[in-house]
Amino acid sequence: MAGKAAAPGTAVLLITANVGSLFDDPENLQKNWLREFYQVLHTHKPHFMALHCQEFGGKNYEASMSHVDKFVKELLSSDAMKEYNRARVYLDENYKSQEHFTALGSFYFLHESLKNIYQFDFKAKKYKKVTGKEIYSDTLESTPMLEKEKFPQDYFPECKWSRKGFIRTRWCIADCAFDLVNIHLFHDASNLVAWETSPSVYSGVRHKALGYVLDRIIDQRFEKVSYFVFGDFNFRLDSKSVVETLCTKATMQTVRAADTNEVVKLIFRESDNDRKVVLQLEKKLFDYFNQDVFRDNNGTALLEFDKELSVFKDRLCELDISFPPSYPYSEDSRQGEQYMNTRCPAWCDRILMSLSAKELVLKSESEEKVATYDHIGPNVCMGDHKPVFLAFRIAPGAGKPHAHVHKCCVVQ
Repeated sequence: MAGKAAAPGTAVLLITANVGSLFDDPENLQKNWLREFYQVLHTHKPHFMALHCQEFGGKNYEASMSHVDKFVKELLSSDAMKEYNRARVYLDENYKSQEHFTALGSFYFLHESLKNIYQFDFKAKKYKKVTGKEIYSDTLESTPMLEKEKFPQDYFPECKWSRKGFIRTRWCIADCAFDLVNIHLFHDASNLVAWETSPSVYSGVRHKALGYVLDRIIDQRFEKVSYFVFGDFNFRLDSKSVVETLCTKATMQTVRAADTNEVVKLIFRESDNDRKVVLQLEKKLFDYFNQDVFRDNNGTALLEFDKELSVFKDRLCELDISFPPSYPYSEDSRQGEQYMNTRCPAWCDRILMSLSAKELVLKSESEEKVATYDHIGPNVCMGDHKPVFLAFRIAPGAGKPHAHVHKCCVVQ
């Protein structure tokens, strides 16, 4: 039975997971990943669970198709999920279309005890009751139960094969209507370029793309509702500020390519202490001598450099982060807590929400802790990203002020 008897309302669990690694090494990683995922499910016992995946199918989707099918089948038929008798799965498998492919996968599971749940049909502009288990794949553009877009190529021209975009669905539970948006924003292509300016050029690209998504989901086509946007935002710490802080007493050596004179490496050394190397920076190398700084006290000392969300403070909010940076972890199945030295660790994977959605999350009729915002598999290799989750309860009557709006749209 989902939900504790003493706690009223509807238990909701939102999870975001960049799962690309799982399909590159399925034998070693998927079992661990699923075990940790089911543990979070067991702990929080949601009535409604949403899992937003990015890089679904890994780097080579065509070669991973059998692993994709196996993963989906496991999620839909495992013992851990047996009380979830309704499901909707949306997989972008249209990997041959450079114009449309996003590699996003959105999973929604409904517990058997959940009575009144409806999903919005964007074409008919009506809510429809959710029954049975259904999987949609390949060309999601023709599915009326969602909106999907890939960001235009000119947003990030240097990345020819970018698969970044978003998928939006809308739900109504107990008279509460809200959008759930699965999103994948652009990465930092080069540590050296990211270091050059504050904020970085890549931060500006993500700002533009996220602004586009927010404008899209609150435009005039549909009634405005609360929204949760969760996925791999690729938010990075402000590189210039982080390097300055980590290398306060260091001197910098610049290494240039002999033929082009282009900067290919930065080496930061202590002024004394035998000129010990503190940090080495290359296009895809961020090798700092002491990883503990990213893990101690969950890396909270570095949160001051996590600035990308501040631009959207009037449109998006988040619960306090109390877990270490979610990326880039080692993909070695024996290394659950080790970061790779490819990028500066950062909180890429996030669950963000509108101001009205935050009110929904924090509204409670009891003195219990109302919400949990954390990562999954802290000591286990989950791939290069740790999944992040938000567990909360929709309090009874939370949607009542809007009940008259949604009653009319409860259809077939």
